[in-house]
Amino acid sequence: MSIVSIVILAIIVIALIWAVMIYNNLVNLKHAVAKAWANIDVLLKQRHDELPKLVETCKQYKQFEQDTLQRVTDARGRVQEARMQQNMPALGQAETALRAGLGSIYATVEAYPELKAMESFQHLISRISGLENAIADRREFYNESVNVNNVAIEQFPEVFIANVFRFGSFDLLRFSENEKKDVNVKELFS
Repeated sequence: MSIVSIVILAIIVIALIWAVMIYNNLVNLKHAVAKAWANIDVLLKQRHDELPKLVETCKQYKQFEQDTLQRVTDARGRVQEARMQQNMPALGQAETALRAGLGSIYATVEAYPELKAMESFQHLISRISGLENAIADRREFYNESVNVNNVAIEQFPEVFIANVFRFGSFDLLRFSENEKKDVNVKELFS
């Protein structure tokens, strides 16, 4: 075997090892996104299970705004549907509606001191608030995982391996602009 053949063979082996390393990195990134989504999914499921308890607790007060409770129930259904389909844009919109409905419940409860003082209500509010905070944390982690994946599959030379093996991009989980703007507290109480 000549020196030229050995050099060519060495270059081919190095290129294959390099391609395998890129492929493995892309697989890791894809699974990191899936893991981040699974973490959000668990929290959304837990919150999905808690919301009917909150609505039922509020319904004990007959004069409690039924429209507010209906908006939360409807939004809960849309969140569940988008979660099951892993449709990030629809999930972001449904989450925005659900959070607005929960904000309305929290504001409306101020008019019902007996409800606000109930231990079961306080426990549910605390549990849901904790889940909301955890969802926000996990959403940040999910979006970071998506961003790392999406950047990697577009960079040179990873783009070649990503295209050959059809590694795709993922959608970020975004909430509407209403989630980011300042809350008008006066509006909540009117």
